[in-house]
Amino acid sequence: MDKRLSQTLLLALILGATAPALADNTQDPYERYNRAMFTFNDKADQYVMSPVARGYRKVTPKPVRTAFSNFFNNLRDVNSLGSNVLRGNVKNATYDFMRVAVNTTFGIGGLIDVASAAGMPNNKNTLGDTFATWGWKNSNYLILPLAGPTTVRDGLGNGVHFVYSPTGIIHDNGARYALTGVKAVNTREQLLDVTDALDGMAVDKYIATREAYVAMRNQQLGITQPENAEDALRDPEADWKEAASEPTINMPTNNQPKE
Repeated sequence: MDKRLSQTLLLALILGATAPALADNTQDPYERYNRAMFTFNDKADQYVMSPVARGYRKVTPKPVRTAFSNFFNNLRDVNSLGSNVLRGNVKNATYDFMRVAVNTTFGIGGLIDVASAAGMPNNKNTLGDTFATWGWKNSNYLILPLAGPTTVRDGLGNGVHFVYSPTGIIHDNGARYALTGVKAVNTREQLLDVTDALDGMAVDKYIATREAYVAMRNQQLGITQPENAEDALRDPEADWKEAASEPTINMPTNNQPKE
């Protein structure tokens, strides 16, 4: 899903949230750790990332910020290409390849999104989406240091993407770190409106963030909410591991159909 669409959806979910909608029904067995890490991230954002992002927005012209966003989205298309190949989705993988080829060649290394202007489908996928396609549908909520909300499934996928990032071809450590820093600030700037709206709500900020994030990912993956309390309390990681380690085998029987 396009990042701008994801941000719009997330903002709509936050603004549309009410107290009953923020019921504590998400798989969150690590809540004690998550809340501590959420507080740490919130303070780091309050004193570092948010001020830097606001300064970046103030001094950097919008066309330049858009060019940076296009560049990083072009790298995301490379990751999406790999994910769609693993999913066996040849159609979307072809679209990803064409988008990267067009934007890299005619869009000055991805700074201009020529592919979207030409009407090419934008079907970005992550390795977390691939895991969901393979059967790891539900996953426990997780807060990562400085990285923010995710799930165990998506966090693992993002970790693989980070290790095998297209920026790995850059051998100069300084340039690679600088690129990572620009990406972080650019991403934070895009989320300012979302977080400002959340700050103005008289709700538990942790739960509001968690419910909005999980609802957004569930909608992207086509996952429905648990229908009863028993399903909501089940540990999805345990279910996924059990399903992966204990495949179902259909044993033949001696019962033959009567003629």
